[in-house]
Amino acid sequence: MNTLYVGNLAHETTDVDLRTAFSRFGEVVSVRIVSGRRGRTKGFGYVEMRDEASASAAMESLRGTQINGRAMDIVLEERARRRSRGKDRAGRRR
Repeated sequence: MNTLYVGNLAHETTDVDLRTAFSRFGEVVSVRIVSGRRGRTKGFGYVEMRDEASASAAMESLRGTQINGRAMDIVLEERARRRSRGKDRAGRRR
């Protein structure tokens, strides 16, 4: 299974919005929008697709498209983790 990091989400974007957008490209196994302690979304989430071909097609087709007025930034989760190495939780260099 392949997990996509989806960033730059509007706070009102729901799991259903993401599942609807990504399901056109293959089977969506799970969708999770990350929320803070107070329940407000943090503006990013994860979409897990059944296979690599579906994940790649969704990533290439949906990157930069808008949901609820915000252009999505989509990368494979592995790349997103590599990009944040060497930084603390606030994004500052350690």
